[in-house]
Amino acid sequence: MLTDSSTEIDLVRKKSLRDEVFDLLHQRIVAGKYSPGEWLRQEDISTQIGVSQTPVREALDLLVSVGLAERVPYRGVHVPELTNHDIIDAYVLRLILESVAARLAALNASQESIKDIYDLVERTKSLVTLEDMSHHRQLNKTFHLAIAEASSVFLLGKIHEMVSNVFPDWRLYEYLFRHPELLETSLDREYQEHKTIIDAIAAHDPDRASEKATHHIQNLGKELVEYLGISTELLHQKEGQINYIIRP
Repeated sequence: MLTDSSTEIDLVRKKSLRDEVFDLLHQRIVAGKYSPGEWLRQEDISTQIGVSQTPVREALDLLVSVGLAERVPYRGVHVPELTNHDIIDAYVLRLILESVAARLAALNASQESIKDIYDLVERTKSLVTLEDMSHHRQLNKTFHLAIAEASSVFLLGKIHEMVSNVFPDWRLYEYLFRHPELLETSLDREYQEHKTIIDAIAAHDPDRASEKATHHIQNLGKELVEYLGISTELLHQKEGQINYIIRP
């Protein structure tokens, strides 16, 4: 136990500063201010924002842990460069995992978990501006992970977290920064789809929960095509290979 109050305060400040730097870098990546492949130099960032290198290093570690950055041994940290095949592979795995997670959550989720997920959905409803996108993305990620964890299959949550770290949703948010006229429609649709998923889970309807989760991820697939130029043909080909898994 810590007995030195000044030490406790320093730790709180340190954590807060790390999180502030993380939020700033997160926002820059989502806004497209750092391009795929661009190096995030610890020393440069420290100088730019006027903090020591320690919170910057810790913030970079967090970015790596959530999939917004990639660490290359002996070289540093950069924004990931994903090939179209990388993106499609992550999309296909998301389809499988989200379908299974929603089905199992409908069977196993506790009332407390369901309430917490409803709360997450409602917290995103008011996040409708470009400045909200970093926070919105984090809540979106938490929503999907919470469903996986509500499945009561411990490893499913771990696997889901690994796959979602690769899925390039940050690039979809980046596109919205460049096309703000799409923001309101896109976020409203996401809110409504999240609501239908948790409604089905709360009704303990596994078939409907799986169907709604699949539909939601397939709509993200359409955005991958429209926003990122992913091949429709290749996407549909991969979807066809797993239809027997994701169909109720």
